Amino acid sequence: MRKRSQSREFALQVLYQIDITDDLADVSLENFWQNLEKEISEEIRNFTEELVKGVAENLKTIDEEITRYATNWELSRMAVVDRNILRMGCYELMWRVDIPPKVSINEAVELAKKYSGLEASRFVNGILDKIKSEKKL
Repeated sequence: MRKRSQSREFALQVLYQIDITDDLADVSLENFWQNLEKEISEEIRNFTEELVKGVAENLKTIDEEITRYATNWELSRMAVVDRNILRMGCYELMWRVDIPPKVSINEAVELAKKYSGLEASRFVNGILDKIKSEKKL
């Protein structure tokens, strides 16, 4: 698995934990790294932390964007996994100019396929594509 893909999987797990526990990003990251049973590279760790902290710091704006494009869906009623995949994808699209939008969307769709399901992957793709199109990314 590619390093950034691994980082995104780790970030999704941490974001899920934050969503469920309401812990701060730093606390959830610390708990995650302490409980991880394998060694990981500094590069993977750094990118994971950038994603988690980026989403946490911009959560209000990210949630507003998702809500705007997820017609007929309330954010609180979305599956926790789907909501956090969308948050991470939206963060990448809006704040990470070093990542091509196509890559961000594709990675989010792959996470949805792996951790949620086919319908979720279509849902994630549709919302992130709308954000990308309107923002002209």
